[in-house]
Amino acid sequence: MKKLKMHSLNLAQENVIRILELFPNCVTEAQDSGGRVKLTVDFDQLRQELSDSIVEGPQERYHLNWPGKREAMLAANAPIAKTLRPCRKESVDFDKTQNLFIEGDNLNALKLLQETYLGKVKLIYIDPPYNTGNDFIYKDNFAESIETYKLHSNQEDASGNRLIANSDSSGRFHSAWLSMIFSRLKVARNLLSEDGLIIISIDSGEAANLRILMDEVFGARNFIGLLPTVMNLKGNNDAFAFSDTHEFTIIYAKSRFNCIVNELPIDEDKLDDWEEDERGLFKRADTLRRTGQDAARERRPNGWFPVFISRDQKVYVTEDDRPNSIDDVELWPKNDDGDELSWTWGKKKINEQPFNLLVIQGRNGLNIYKKQRPGFGDLPTSKPKSILYKPEYSSSNGTAELTELLGKNVFDSPPKPRALLRDLITLGACKDSIILDFFSGTGTTAHAAVALNALDGGRRRFIMVQLDAPCDSDSSAAKAGYKTIAEITKERIRRAGQTILSGPSHDEWNKDVGFRVLKIDTANMADVYYAPNTLDKGQIDLLVDNIKPDRIPEDLLFQVMLDWGVDLTLPIARRPIRGKDVYFVDGNVLVACFDEHSGIDEDFVKELAKHQPLRVVFRDAGFKNSAVKINVEQIFKLLSPATEVKCI
Repeated sequence: MKKLKMHSLNLAQENVIRILELFPNCVTEAQDSGGRVKLTVDFDQLRQELSDSIVEGPQERYHLNWPGKREAMLAANAPIAKTLRPCRKESVDFDKTQNLFIEGDNLNALKLLQETYLGKVKLIYIDPPYNTGNDFIYKDNFAESIETYKLHSNQEDASGNRLIANSDSSGRFHSAWLSMIFSRLKVARNLLSEDGLIIISIDSGEAANLRILMDEVFGARNFIGLLPTVMNLKGNNDAFAFSDTHEFTIIYAKSRFNCIVNELPIDEDKLDDWEEDERGLFKRADTLRRTGQDAARERRPNGWFPVFISRDQKVYVTEDDRPNSIDDVELWPKNDDGDELSWTWGKKKINEQPFNLLVIQGRNGLNIYKKQRPGFGDLPTSKPKSILYKPEYSSSNGTAELTELLGKNVFDSPPKPRALLRDLITLGACKDSIILDFFSGTGTTAHAAVALNALDGGRRRFIMVQLDAPCDSDSSAAKAGYKTIAEITKERIRRAGQTILSGPSHDEWNKDVGFRVLKIDTANMADVYYAPNTLDKGQIDLLVDNIKPDRIPEDLLFQVMLDWGVDLTLPIARRPIRGKDVYFVDGNVLVACFDEHSGIDEDFVKELAKHQPLRVVFRDAGFKNSAVKINVEQIFKLLSPATEVKCI
């Protein structure tokens, strides 16, 4: 039986708990004078979190540390003058889709998403660049030269004199990677919902460091699992000492108390009823030959053609109905009585999905059967094992899928297979969740999310972020015509969407295979807007209009949506009102007029107020005169008092 405390609350410890919730990396364990372990605040770390400059402190502490860590923390907390500019021509279903593709540096993207998606993302999945020792394409402000590194790590003094016998190249090797990932994880944590999960794929090179880093960013109490994930059962014989067969999947929760880890739709008790091939589980279903009243050749003449079976049991058809080899078996859709019937699949589907056909030796020769694949919900769920393994998780499947979609392999490293992402999304997200991948690479996460929606009628939404890193001139991607990695990602998602639309789907699927492309750019406001103290006489004309001349109204609209925290996928309509273009975001959620010809008068403002918008924004230079600008708020207070009024 628990005893009463018989004393008042320990307010100091209550405050420590509050700090723990806000800054989990600033609270650690320590012994008090009585030898009892309790939570205590790391004040040096807390000072850094609350500072906009580097705070001096002790160089040694009980946590993962590396040269450049404070700079990385500063980079994570520093504000940026950036925006997201819409790109309609590269988008798919721009006006209807609920998905986003953000092109640019992911640290900037994560900061820009803070207002709109704070605490709204159910699942973050990332497959960051593994630390191979190559130069990083993420050139952050905290990146340091080898000279700066030597100074920070006490290898040289300020004059360049060597302090130690041998340079510690491996230290810098880890430090650069840790700084890159640390700043991004810190900002990404804010986007997770209270019941959200973050899942990271990583190899053994940084798995140990990443685990400690995740303890610091998310709190050790929110650790869910460090799962070996078999990606190559044959093993990589190029590895030293051991043939690598697996990577790691690291899972943390925003709050372990609130999170739910779903189960996978496979019940081991029923696995005896299923067989398994390289594509996953299957059962033998009906024969490829049609049966019933409509099966006759004369009823379905297009289904009468030969199907060939090669010596290795591969099924195929040809346009001229001739086998590829004289040794291949030729089958026609006839029954045992010799009746001429028809095939249930056409030639195109047979050649596209031979892996879904099964060759069985019957009493009267070979027969072809279809494979029944388990859809989600067809089988009971089961808790996944602590080692993730399915044949379909093989990295070669990821390469094959990308090659099939794009016509050739254009990625140097093997993409993650869609089956793995499908299961991770099943584990960590609900049917209506927002899924974020800020190292989206070839876009497997988006592909898996949309394909899963098609299967179960879900409305999962994705936010993909990919740096517009240039493809090497001698790479297969460049030779295929792709200039950047982001171009590959977008094209993969486009083609995947079309493939999914042509396949089987759930009755309630919304068929959203589109995405809005938003590109990170400098803010729409002129530089003097952010630093007015730098204005000189030659720039005095900038006071007339503080917006950059190359920006269009839709650019301004998206920056307003970002600043106001309005969902970036809401439908946008443009309507003319009194000769001016007015943007309506999701009806009356946000109304914007960016007229720049000083034509906004009181009659126009009164007309807008009739729409009862929740928010309204005008261009500062668009008002007819200062009197109209002064009266705008009074007009809305009278006609639409709930409207929030702003101008840019």
